[in-house]
Amino acid sequence: MGMRPRSRHESRRQFTAGSKRGRGAKRSDRPPPGHEGQPRPPPEKRSKPALDGHSHLSPEALGYFRQALSALKEAPETGEERELMVQNVLKEVEAQALAVATNRSGSEILQELLGFSPLKPLCRVWAALRPNLRFVACHRCGVHVLQSALLQLPRLLGSPALEEEEEEEEGEKDDPSETLEELVLGLAAEVCDDFLFYCGDTHGSFLVRTLLQVLGGTLLESERARPRGSQSAEVQRAPAWECKPSDFEVPETFLNRLQDLSAFFLKDIAVFITEKISSFCLQVALQILHRKLPQFCAHLCSAVIGYLSTRNSSADGSPLLLFLRDQTSSRLLEQVLLVLEPPRLQNLFEDHFKGQLQTLAAHPIANYPLQRLLDAVTTPELLSPIVEELSPALEAVLAQGHPGVVIALVGACRRVGAHQAQVLQLLLKAFHCAEPSSRQVACVPLFATLTAYEVYYGLVEEEEAVPAEHQVEMAAARPLGEVTVLGSLLLQHLMHFSTPGPVLRSIGALTGPQLLALAQSPSGSHVLDAVLTSPSVTHKRRRHLLQTLKGQYVALACSCHGSRVLDAIWSGAALGARKEIAAELGERNQELMRDPFGHHVARNIALTTFLKRREAWEQQQGAVAKRRRILTSILED
Repeated sequence: MGMRPRSRHESRRQFTAGSKRGRGAKRSDRPPPGHEGQPRPPPEKRSKPALDGHSHLSPEALGYFRQALSALKEAPETGEERELMVQNVLKEVEAQALAVATNRSGSEILQELLGFSPLKPLCRVWAALRPNLRFVACHRCGVHVLQSALLQLPRLLGSPALEEEEEEEEGEKDDPSETLEELVLGLAAEVCDDFLFYCGDTHGSFLVRTLLQVLGGTLLESERARPRGSQSAEVQRAPAWECKPSDFEVPETFLNRLQDLSAFFLKDIAVFITEKISSFCLQVALQILHRKLPQFCAHLCSAVIGYLSTRNSSADGSPLLLFLRDQTSSRLLEQVLLVLEPPRLQNLFEDHFKGQLQTLAAHPIANYPLQRLLDAVTTPELLSPIVEELSPALEAVLAQGHPGVVIALVGACRRVGAHQAQVLQLLLKAFHCAEPSSRQVACVPLFATLTAYEVYYGLVEEEEAVPAEHQVEMAAARPLGEVTVLGSLLLQHLMHFSTPGPVLRSIGALTGPQLLALAQSPSGSHVLDAVLTSPSVTHKRRRHLLQTLKGQYVALACSCHGSRVLDAIWSGAALGARKEIAAELGERNQELMRDPFGHHVARNIALTTFLKRREAWEQQQGAVAKRRRILTSILED
């Protein structure tokens, strides 16, 4: 609603791991003893290498690799049998690596097979693909195999298995294979030789982005979580600023090569700013450099801002405003805003954003860089002028369908700890529940559904008419509306304000069925999580919540999202409250045991023990509470 549905530029990638195999042994057609169940390679084509980029994978070979993968998944995770299977299968892959990698089904199978591979087989498959690197890197299937091989480095670098294999290689003078480090550096060198081409190619840019992460020793969350095969729509739309990077150790040579690649961005900065595919590579580079080489990151940011600031001036003032409205450049600027240091961000705001915030908030594209600016705010000095400028326009921004700007502003107030009471009052006015004051008790349903008071309750009021008082009976009789994702985020931020008085009073006024609907909602359940965990919510408020939910515990337990809320309530409840919950659930024990979610709740609270051996249950719960108090005191110290 407030966030544009962005097509995720980094389409499906799969990364898996490497394996080791013996050298030089002649293979007979008969499997080793104890390995009769292992899939056999196709008799005629098992050692025939792919000759060129147009080689095809035979149906027999594809069937063999599919059976081998299935057998590996079923085999024990460790043991000699599994290792031998991996060695044999990847030996066949090495013989026809190009054909496998560029076949759609073969590519997906190979990505998973690499997940079982130790170091040497992975290096040999990689080496087999290297003569055709340009073809594979720009192939819609082959590039994901290269990505998958690269993403094995966090597992393989520095592992004991790697050290053992390196010792073996030292004694094998006739072994022409390169080390993993040499293969990565060689790949980086080949990419450097034609950097613009790889960055601008639809498929090749995937390789560049993964290579940047591996060289920097940082994997983005979107990379690590990407499932094998094609991505889901949710993963494709995952915004870059929500990624949680994962770091791993890399050799110094990798960081040196990362610096070399950064220089290529500076050399052709105009291309990386204006060309859509190439721009994705620069966005990833900024994230990696920000963590590992912050000086180079600052240099790149200065180059981007400097280039954009010297283009044709807009009628509104700063030339940067033109690029904030552009689909490609705005995405790059979003990333720049997130990695800028606070002093530079302050200067950027004063030079280019100040006085234009309401215009940007109303624009269908420019409102997203504005959201990232708000996400990056960490000081009251920057937040104050932003709040002052946006304050008169919050209702208009919501009416224009850009609630993401409002959510980001509230999030900034929560993070910085300033202007919280002011922004909360502005929200009440924007949703038409500030005056008369009796309407404030209805703010939670309005915020949750992102709906104005008159629309939510179906009232028809003339513009100049005095707003009607809130009707408690009418509000209690109305079922809770559908909770939106952004409405849930808004309430979660507000619950963590230092004094969220109106919001807490409103959630306390909800009826049992309305609270149940909130808990059973995929988005609304997170609001109750915030109520249970926020330091701004007192124990008295939480006890009142439990009282309201009495009679609803069975429905909560038998709900997918409600059962999770009930687990959170249980973990924070005192022994007396636990007795009340268990007693209510125990009355309908059979119903709980038949329900898939209720069954787990009954097990978690030891409901059978409660019903049959109450004294033992109380001792057990008392011991759990004591351990929790001790752990809490340790964490507080």
